[in-house]
Amino acid sequence: MIVTVQQHILQQQDELFPTARGSFSSLLSGMTLATKMIQAKIRRAGLVDIIGSAGDINVQGETQQKLDVYANQALLHCLGTRESVAMLVSEENAQPVTIDRSETGKYVVVFDPLDGSSNIDVNVSVGTIFSILRRPDGVHGEAAVMQPGWKQVAAGYVVYGSSSIFVYTAGHGVFGFTLDPDIGAFVLSYPNLRMPDRGTYYSVNEANADSFPVHYREYLGGLRAKGYSSRYIGSLVADFHRTLLKGGVFLYPPTEKNPKGKLRLLYEANPLAFLAEQAGGLAIDGSQRILDIQPEGIHQRTALVMGSRAEVEEFEKKT
Repeated sequence: MIVTVQQHILQQQDELFPTARGSFSSLLSGMTLATKMIQAKIRRAGLVDIIGSAGDINVQGETQQKLDVYANQALLHCLGTRESVAMLVSEENAQPVTIDRSETGKYVVVFDPLDGSSNIDVNVSVGTIFSILRRPDGVHGEAAVMQPGWKQVAAGYVVYGSSSIFVYTAGHGVFGFTLDPDIGAFVLSYPNLRMPDRGTYYSVNEANADSFPVHYREYLGGLRAKGYSSRYIGSLVADFHRTLLKGGVFLYPPTEKNPKGKLRLLYEANPLAFLAEQAGGLAIDGSQRILDIQPEGIHQRTALVMGSRAEVEEFEKKT
């Protein structure tokens, strides 16, 4: 018999949180609904007027795509109606969206609505990344978001590719679900995902290699000398999904243009680092554990080295 993501979430809730009242499962149900709406639009890209630039620049200084706008609206709508949600923090919005639920609002949801959206026009996989934090008692506004990644209650992503796959962790393993179009539900297809201890691939934008710090260049040279193959899609979700399944290492080093790194700590690095560690891998910013970083702003950026334990530990010896 199949197991849907909703069934799996409820099973985990019953086993791990027997006193829970269903608010967390309702929140995740809102997330899966929004991602199914996004998937339906992506599937029709090219047939309806949904690809191309929306004509605006977001808070990150990036050109918004039409699908960026739609994905953001879908998540804000589907999550904003959940009684347990106190705040929504999107990569596309300059400020958090606060929902006045002082009594029932237990959770803060942080998300990148459509990672890799510039690839939509050329039919390359894109995704949605999310992170869920518990709102500290008595804490409101942006201060409720400023929590290190180890405090995440859950995190996950959906990769929209040849199939749509929902991957999440609630701190007790990593599980993957494939969207079955015949029944319209995400069905368990990857129980208890584990990242291989070592892989054969590395993933990095080598066009920027001349501006990488020296120890990054030396490390990459060592991987090539060992016979590693380069795989880089340019869509973070897709690159991470391959690393999760196949092992190896993903790197986004600091550069002369972005000396603190380019990836967003809250929307991208924290949720993927949580998944990586839950699957047996590691994630660092080049020197320290990603999940230990104390955020200083909702749009804070970071460098990232993430993947199989063997490759990340070898990188740490270079620092």
